[in-house]
Amino acid sequence: ETTATYDAATQEFIVHTPHPLARKDWIGNAALHGRLATVFAQLISGGRRYGVHAFLVWIRDEAGRTLPGVTIEDCGAKVGLNGVDNGRISFDHVRISRDNLLDRFATMSPSGEYASPIASEGRRFFTMLGTLVAGRVSVAAAAVSASKSALAIGIRYAAYRRQFGPDGHAERPILDYLALQRTLLPRLATTYGLHFAVRDLQRRFATGGEDEQPEIEVLAAGLKAVASTHNLETLQACREACGGQGYLAENRFGRLRDDTDVFTTFEGANLVLLQLVAKGLLSQYRRDMGDLNVWGIVRHLAERAGTRMASLNPVTARRTDEDHLLDPDFHQAVLDWRAERLLSTVAARLKARIDDGTDSFDALNEVQDHVVELALAHMDRVILARFHEGVLRAPAPGLSEVLKTLYELYALSTLERHRGWFLESGLMEAGKTQAIRALVNARCRDLAEHAVLLVDAFGIPDALLEAPAAFMGRDARA
Repeated sequence: ETTATYDAATQEFIVHTPHPLARKDWIGNAALHGRLATVFAQLISGGRRYGVHAFLVWIRDEAGRTLPGVTIEDCGAKVGLNGVDNGRISFDHVRISRDNLLDRFATMSPSGEYASPIASEGRRFFTMLGTLVAGRVSVAAAAVSASKSALAIGIRYAAYRRQFGPDGHAERPILDYLALQRTLLPRLATTYGLHFAVRDLQRRFATGGEDEQPEIEVLAAGLKAVASTHNLETLQACREACGGQGYLAENRFGRLRDDTDVFTTFEGANLVLLQLVAKGLLSQYRRDMGDLNVWGIVRHLAERAGTRMASLNPVTARRTDEDHLLDPDFHQAVLDWRAERLLSTVAARLKARIDDGTDSFDALNEVQDHVVELALAHMDRVILARFHEGVLRAPAPGLSEVLKTLYELYALSTLERHRGWFLESGLMEAGKTQAIRALVNARCRDLAEHAVLLVDAFGIPDALLEAPAAFMGRDARA
């Protein structure tokens, strides 16, 4: 709601916060040190609004004093990340030069004539918001890094800590217990999958052309959401795996949680980003379908999903042999089918509501749970594909075998997580989901002996890992 009204007489924009709720909140580096801000504001010229644009606005002088017309407040102490001084900014008719309009997507002539190569105000706004992609890529990578640290601490400690055992025998490392393997190792597998997916996103973000930007924006939003949620769940699981040691401040779980909890919120709240992913998928299918109307798209997707279903059923619904259940083509086909089925059904639900006269905004709200599930299903298949590519690139023999087993655990645990949906849809029968569960257990047992090496492979220097619990096994052997 902040406005930037053009004054042709002085060739200046007047930046103004019309009421307290329009102030800029949670601005990094604003409270104490920031001098120059990029401000999103409604551009107004000749009484007409042209939508949100970005402007450079000085908020402090060279001596660090707040400039006239600018009000800055400190947001106060946060749960974590207190090295960043977040602040609130409001403007009272602050004048800036016409040249301070960032004009990649729009220009203002000295006389006040507006021009933009993007005719649609909505498209122009979302194009400008594309600048947020870099932040989402960074948050996704940081979330994966925090998960790696948590797993390195938790798994090393679990391999060292001994508790219980058969009568007359030595106590066993707690990592030998299936329940703890089930807690930690699928999360280790997911972290590896996210590692490969985020690395691929970083590469595409750095080298991709304009035609790839819509897909990159969808991937950045989805991976940021999935990686940050996974990180918090992984931190808690590893904290609990370390028992009382995990509750000690020196073992870092508290600090890691406090500093990364906000990853689910900043650069876009995760629930909002998942809806952005789903909307991107719906828009892409509309473009792919060309002149088809919404119902034509729905029918095409249903037929496509039905064809894939026919190729998997009825025989594969009952197959339980390992050759089948460990086949990467099977994993990818099932997750692709799930995503396409969710896409076709959410499109059908939206169409039915709109046909009944429901406003499109309300129609989307009524199927929001379905929309979020579609986004998560899409990210499952993306991560699986990138993980498998990473396995194929790994040196063989040696690393590729262990990575292959880890990939299988990720694939199988993902299928197991959605077993209720697969049973409902008829894609799998109960015997098959039971066989998948048994294979998850088997892969956890297979990987337990390699778990420490797999977290060592993250390459986190001891000085940065910094948690005594991660080195107890090494210290005990010294």
